[in-house]
Amino acid sequence: MIFEKLKPQVETIIFNTNNTIDERLLSLCELLETHIEYYNWVGFYFRNGNKEELLLGPYVGEPTDHTIIPFGKGICGQVALSNENFVVPDVSAQENYIACSITVKAEIVVPIFINGENIGQIDIDSNTPDPFTKADEQFLEFVCEKIAKIL
Repeated sequence: MIFEKLKPQVETIIFNTNNTIDERLLSLCELLETHIEYYNWVGFYFRNGNKEELLLGPYVGEPTDHTIIPFGKGICGQVALSNENFVVPDVSAQENYIACSITVKAEIVVPIFINGENIGQIDIDSNTPDPFTKADEQFLEFVCEKIAKIL
């Protein structure tokens, strides 16, 4: 399976101390977007200091106007409050969805925790309807756990 093959590459990128954290996060976005065909936008949002908002971090994909997302708004903002993964098989069926592109059909967001605190998340958009499985969730949880070790 693709996820098992990617895990060692994820670890190599994350623990490469020759690169800055942002460079590693961007390399991770590139790895996922390149090797998982239905990952069309891959990026990170992090809590903006003590504010109740998320700030866009490294990402790959179409440019987005959503550089700051208030807690509770959109899928990412909801994850900031719920502290739980959010898999959206059909974004058009979500009332509290922030549209980034008309081509996006589905989204998955997985939080990153440090010492039990939700400090950010990985956000993935797909142009394929309902592509995400439990395997995607488990793989992205693995990615987030590794990222938490360097933040």
